[in-house]
Amino acid sequence: MNTKFKQLIDTFDQKKIDALLITKDVNIRYLTGFAACESWLLVCRKKVFYITDFRYVLEARQGLAGIASVKQYKKSIYAGLFDLVEKGGVKRLGFDENCFTVAQYKVLKKMCSSGVKLCAANNCVEVFRETKDIQEVKHIREALKIHGQAYNMLKKVVRPGLSERDILLKLENFVKAKGAGFSFDTIIASGPNSCYPHAHVTDRKLRRDEPVLIDMGIDLNGYKSDLTRMFFLGRMPQLVRQVNDHVDQSQRRAIAKIKAGVPVADVDRAARSYLAKHRLAKYFGHALGHGVGLDIHEDPRLSQKSPAFLKSGMVITVEPAVYIPEQFGIRIEDMVLVTENGCEILSDNIH
Repeated sequence: MNTKFKQLIDTFDQKKIDALLITKDVNIRYLTGFAACESWLLVCRKKVFYITDFRYVLEARQGLAGIASVKQYKKSIYAGLFDLVEKGGVKRLGFDENCFTVAQYKVLKKMCSSGVKLCAANNCVEVFRETKDIQEVKHIREALKIHGQAYNMLKKVVRPGLSERDILLKLENFVKAKGAGFSFDTIIASGPNSCYPHAHVTDRKLRRDEPVLIDMGIDLNGYKSDLTRMFFLGRMPQLVRQVNDHVDQSQRRAIAKIKAGVPVADVDRAARSYLAKHRLAKYFGHALGHGVGLDIHEDPRLSQKSPAFLKSGMVITVEPAVYIPEQFGIRIEDMVLVTENGCEILSDNIH
């Protein structure tokens, strides 16, 4: 049984459970290293079971050898689960309420064996996923390497007359050729389209002397990257340059605050208060950033209202922005690794 399982099982007494049901694919992958699909994991105190069907059982037995016992269900995954629960003498079964629809919970409750109590045990794995180990950071660095190569390619080909969709196709072909995928739908927003924080790609053609906002995420080995860069074709109008400089300075102030033990809210305030001094905070309507790992959005959420504190090993985005309606938007986003004494900007060499 690996260290991650042992750490998880150590929380069982506090949560007053005998076993934990894990249904989220990324949590299963985090614990086992195996890319799960339509399968569940039952973590008991002395053994781990992977519950799946005929389609995945052979691959699972190969991929999970020495990690989990693979059990093939025949009637339903619920029946397969409670067969193991009964045989294992589990009396209190933990599950994450956030991973079940109302309809699924009703089935879970209906199929639950008599004498077994269902106990809410939310975010048990996500708490451990907040901080990344050396191997996880390595995966993120590898995703960022492709990210940087893709942006370098764009700098050579982006020109007036190309459409946003043309750029998207070039990115898709480049990233796929590298053996990677995308973390989310790429945002390519030119001119006035850049004032929409999550703009959809259109057929609008790029023009000189206007900004182009490109927000892209790479998915490599299950781990994600997330960066936003501004491209400028020709000369930057004075207002665009001023806003770009202010957004850049607000990000620098936020990053200077990052260190293990610092309240997350303080990092957000550092960026937001700088923008407020320049009467731009009203154009910055979202949180400063978020954690990134196996999911593109993980804890912590960097907002003014967050009660969380930064921990060494967290990988977060820092993405201050200013969106001026019907004119343009500027967003600068980098990925940062929190350390005991400060931080490392993982994307510092991507321009």
